Amino acid sequence: MTTPTAPAPARAATPPAPARPLSLPRTTATAARVLRQLSHDPRTIALLMLIPCVMLFLLRYVFDGSPRTFDNIGASLLGIFPLITMFLVTSIATLRERTSGTLERLLAMPLGKGDLIAGYALAFGALAIVQSALATGLAVWFLDLDVTGSPWLLLLVALLDALLGTALGLFVSAFAASEFQAVQFMPAVIFPQLLLCGLFTPRDDMHPALEAVSDVLPMSYAVDGMNEVLRHTDMTAAFVRDALIVAGCALLVLALGAATLKRRTA
Repeated sequence: MTTPTAPAPARAATPPAPARPLSLPRTTATAARVLRQLSHDPRTIALLMLIPCVMLFLLRYVFDGSPRTFDNIGASLLGIFPLITMFLVTSIATLRERTSGTLERLLAMPLGKGDLIAGYALAFGALAIVQSALATGLAVWFLDLDVTGSPWLLLLVALLDALLGTALGLFVSAFAASEFQAVQFMPAVIFPQLLLCGLFTPRDDMHPALEAVSDVLPMSYAVDGMNEVLRHTDMTAAFVRDALIVAGCALLVLALGAATLKRRTA
């Protein structure tokens, strides 16, 4: 007679990490770790730094016979390209941390979700500064992008857009189970904003329902901010409003990313 085998005990669920206040040392340590990892990945560095510049370079010579067209849309794309690249790289990098088990080990240490998200934002924000400076310098001083306002204001909006892309990437990574799924979020998160931001047609000329949707999308205000620099010599109240909205959206999405961050994939 066979002795019945006792069922294996169920694996205890991993207890949730206790809420911890944001700590500057833990945040900077996380940022330093992310930057060290990225330094060993030259392809990611190349994607972050070179792709926006290459896209602007191609765009300039696509409209070689119509430089005014490049002036009209180049400033807007100067903010959109960094947003897209930062979204892709950040979402995939964060998901890789979770699927490899690194995130679970980190959160078992005295490291809160807010520290982790802030550390990632700080690391990718540092890269965004370099990325935005390269793209802005190329567009203004080498590709002769004609702007009425200060190039420093263009750089500011490009940087805010890159930070927004980082925040969006951190947020959507919580809902993806694989890197392929993370990439699939791009059509859902980025493309509608791209179509409705006013790049292809003024938002005032859209159907009222679409115009109302565009009014709540952060990329719309990024494009509006770039257009303010394109048309006015001084910093306008509309530019300040647009920049603050983009920055506020980035902070809001970062907070949502910290709230929805999971230790591991299901």
